[in-house]
Amino acid sequence: MKSIYSVSLALGLLITSCASKKTVTGDIGNPQTGTTPVKTDVSFWLTKGDQSALLQKQNIALNFSEATNNNPTIEVDPKTTFQSIDGFGFTLTGGSASLINALPPTEKDKLLNELFGKTDEAIGVSYIRLSIGASDLSATPFTYNDLADGETDENLVKFSLSKEQADLIPVLKKIVAINPSIKFLGSPWTAPTWMKTNNSFIGGSLKTVYYQTYAKYLVKYIQAMKAEGIIIDAITPQNEPLHPGNNPSMYMDALAQADFIKTALGPVFKSSGIETKIIVYDHNADKPEYPITILNDPEAKKYVNGSAFHLYAGNISALTKVHDAHPDKNVYFTEQWVGGPGNFPEDLKWHVSTLIIGATRNWSRTVLEWNLAADANYNPHTDQGGCTSCLGAITIAPALSRNVAYYVIGHASKFVTPGSVRIGSNLTNNLQNVAFKTPEGKTVLIICNNNNSDTTFNIKYNGKSVTSTLGQGAVATYVW
Repeated sequence: MKSIYSVSLALGLLITSCASKKTVTGDIGNPQTGTTPVKTDVSFWLTKGDQSALLQKQNIALNFSEATNNNPTIEVDPKTTFQSIDGFGFTLTGGSASLINALPPTEKDKLLNELFGKTDEAIGVSYIRLSIGASDLSATPFTYNDLADGETDENLVKFSLSKEQADLIPVLKKIVAINPSIKFLGSPWTAPTWMKTNNSFIGGSLKTVYYQTYAKYLVKYIQAMKAEGIIIDAITPQNEPLHPGNNPSMYMDALAQADFIKTALGPVFKSSGIETKIIVYDHNADKPEYPITILNDPEAKKYVNGSAFHLYAGNISALTKVHDAHPDKNVYFTEQWVGGPGNFPEDLKWHVSTLIIGATRNWSRTVLEWNLAADANYNPHTDQGGCTSCLGAITIAPALSRNVAYYVIGHASKFVTPGSVRIGSNLTNNLQNVAFKTPEGKTVLIICNNNNSDTTFNIKYNGKSVTSTLGQGAVATYVW
């Protein structure tokens, strides 16, 4: 998943000095019990850095009027539109699936409905990233075509999803039953070792002689998942292609990825009738030249839907640089960890401001946090390169609790449904924000108060305003 350099940088960004685990009490979809709901034009849900409110609906009247004041004003402009949204969510690692599937049936079903359902009590996760084969948050490295040393299988007769039948596929089937429209992105951490230059799970590159075979391997994955009722909406050819030190991992520079796409992956997808999107790069925002190099190649570009990014290095504005270079192609944000044990108030501010708000203000159609679930010791993970301190959105063992990434994603996924369109809103007074119009006709405004004190401000829409106050570091989602 990430190198020592990446972890060091992330630790510099995300202060990890205190625990960020909190068990939810009460109903995240409704205000505290015992209160009489007020009449309001605008509903809002609040999370505070001190965790005294966790994605909790507030019982406060916010009614639009023509009254004026001197407060800073965020004006939402529905006439100015940007990209559509595919969804918000997590990577469902193999380890996450194992932990979830080991829960007692009633508890497992309750958790999955809370994560993926559309009720008031759910956060409505709408997009999931999967590893094609093992990731570094699997118990052991594997692919779907592992062979003994010296063997090859160019016809892929030994291809099998059998290692996913125990946990991943049963969990995915439950998720699809809850939300049939959920989108899945598949990302391989490595090709089968016999296709690689070093015959190892760690590092090495894909041999050019196996470009066609590997493309057919990815086709077989898409077809096998479809046979299980799981539609893969998109794939990336390689997770973190410039990070060959992970376990598993595989190096693939931009020219190699362009060559693989234009000579093998794209044509094989086309001849096989595969409509799954091809999304390039899937690595840090410090190298926008990587996806631009691929998109500058017209033979590769014609097969590519867009580019995917992580943010263990670089600046989120790199997404706009790539968008501006190729505005006909999409941009996606596909991974960011929280380093355990975490610092809830600082992680909340950074992730919401930089990703939920920052990535979407820079054209991203998705925001995905890293692993959905881990145990209290950040297990499972692979040896010799697996992430040893990745805090899941959910901690499952020994007791189930919800961590900061759960609320980061929930502030968007619960309200910004797929097909929503980002609309205009101005930045003012260190109040980071982003606005959307949903397919249901709702307006959603997500705000993070990055000031060092409580801040009172106006929300202006169609010539009228409401006034609200957010505490230092608080995050709120407003809906009207």
